[in-house]
Amino acid sequence: MKWYKKLMAGVLAATLITAVVPSATTQAASLSGRIVINGSSALLPLTLQAANEFKKANPRVRISASAAGSVTGPQAVRKGIADIGACDWDASTNVPGFAKFDGQVANKVAVIPFAAVVNKSTGVDNLSTKQLQDIFSGKVTNWKSVGGKDADIIVVNRSFGSGTRVNFQLKALEGKDFMSKGSNYKEVKSSGDMKTAVETTPNAIGYIDLAYVTDKMTAVKVNNVAPSEANVINGSYKVWSYGYYMTKGAPTGATKAFIDYVQSKKFQNGSLRKLKFIPISAMK
Repeated sequence: MKWYKKLMAGVLAATLITAVVPSATTQAASLSGRIVINGSSALLPLTLQAANEFKKANPRVRISASAAGSVTGPQAVRKGIADIGACDWDASTNVPGFAKFDGQVANKVAVIPFAAVVNKSTGVDNLSTKQLQDIFSGKVTNWKSVGGKDADIIVVNRSFGSGTRVNFQLKALEGKDFMSKGSNYKEVKSSGDMKTAVETTPNAIGYIDLAYVTDKMTAVKVNNVAPSEANVINGSYKVWSYGYYMTKGAPTGATKAFIDYVQSKKFQNGSLRKLKFIPISAMK
């Protein structure tokens, strides 16, 4: 009978532990709410992938995401119409052209490599900083001047408020101004629009983050350095930024759980990397 009493005592203890400590499945099932995300189109592929994965584990959480440019993210958070503002700069601090958004917290979620991209027709795969400055300012107007074929250059730019534009101007053009009009100038609103414009417009040049680069365009080297993960990490390629999820104060509830998932090793070293972003832990 002693062995029976010991067995029953063990069963009772296990029952009590199970009752007191909920399983991970139970915790996930209990998480509920709605998360609205707005802002950076550069970060949109990452956001959509993370949302799909997070919702599978947390079916009672609804997530909606849209992208109209980085500045619209913290603006939407300030107005109370978004829980997360995706932004290609830390919007809690002042940056050239944009004042800080007081009361917002910058949650770092990714490293974003950006690249100058050209239509396959140009015959160009490497440009110097000076050549990029001359092309995007309108000083150089023919591909022949920079080693390509004899054809007019079509410059495609992002509209004001784009985080990709902010970073490309600061880091690829070293702060030099863009041209803003002309028969060889186009302006687009999102990374998706930039991708389509460069792919389909002969002799076009633009810029985009690596998540959108396809085999229908060429991501050019800058000063003979390719826009690759390895070159960003080793410091030889400079055109990159951190991506942030801006929140009104410290995130809580489902919003915090979602951001924690995006920052987790599982996502950072898995889906994030497959989408051509770089884990934040990779940068020293």
